[in-house]
Amino acid sequence: MAKTLIKGNYAIALACIKGGADAFFGYPITPQNEVPEYLSKMMPEAGKVFVQAESEIAAAQMVYGAAGAGKRVMTSSSSVGIALKQETISYLAGAELPCVIVSVMRGGPGLGGIQPSQADYYQATRGGGNGDYKVIVYAPESIEETMKYIQEGFDVADIYRNPVMILIDGLIGQMMESVDLDVEIKKREIPNKDWATFGTNYHKGRNVINSLYLDQYLLEKHNFKLKEKYDLIKKEETLYELVNFDNPDYVIVAYGTMARIARSAIIELKKVGINVGMIRPITVWPFPEKAFDKIPKSCKGILTVELSLGQMLDDVLISNNGRFPVAFYGRPGGVVIDSTEIEDVIKNFEKWVVKNATV
Repeated sequence: MAKTLIKGNYAIALACIKGGADAFFGYPITPQNEVPEYLSKMMPEAGKVFVQAESEIAAAQMVYGAAGAGKRVMTSSSSVGIALKQETISYLAGAELPCVIVSVMRGGPGLGGIQPSQADYYQATRGGGNGDYKVIVYAPESIEETMKYIQEGFDVADIYRNPVMILIDGLIGQMMESVDLDVEIKKREIPNKDWATFGTNYHKGRNVINSLYLDQYLLEKHNFKLKEKYDLIKKEETLYELVNFDNPDYVIVAYGTMARIARSAIIELKKVGINVGMIRPITVWPFPEKAFDKIPKSCKGILTVELSLGQMLDDVLISNNGRFPVAFYGRPGGVVIDSTEIEDVIKNFEKWVVKNATV
């Protein structure tokens, strides 16, 4: 298996092409600037559409239009830009339009900084738009996984007619590592897009893309329909990895680059006789609640590690349901947590336990 040294943002652009995107609409913002820069050349060369919109809001609206026409479409941005897209993301979910959204997180709030962060977990999993809606969110830990889930994300979006978000941080976007460019992609049967608008002039049978229901009972029916879909996604698409789960003394919960760093801490802790496992959510929505059922009763506690001040922590507390003590360690973005910090927290676990936690 030949591997290629590649930069994260270039890999994102390449995965857009390999995933069969018909169009990309975006706007530059650090630390994902190179994604639209690469695609401005790659998409036209592949006979596809690239538009640098006048704003993040305009880019998201272009995604809505192209997705409504049945095209495979992607956009990417970072934190502040994703915030501007939130209204349209709600529209996309409400109108059941498939698309892929890549969010490369940077520090916040406000303009914050351009260094890596995981403080957009709420933004991705709870959403800043209006209404009862969900976006399927993958949180890969490597460049190769990022490519994999972008490509699979197009299929998943089409199957469920739902936006898919790829949630990474600036570290993955800016670093380079060896990648299998032909990473195996799960084969799925993609339904026909007989719901799409094709511009017919005939009034009979014309498809209409809409998320407006003035009749309150029709709106309620639509929301119950969406909930049935979200329940099916929870059942069929929840992904996670269990690491070193042979009777662990403690269990770390971490995603993305923090999971990579936690792996190093697990190796070092084992050298001093502390056996630590890890639950790594690959989808953060749906969150892998059932993974917590696999923690042995002998476990002394759970440590949640994030590049934030505690956002995934809420989902960990819900999933744990009071079974084990839960500790938290985080830094709010910009300064990346070192593996030795995680080791110290595990060695002094009681000091970091979340007291009287409420969700």
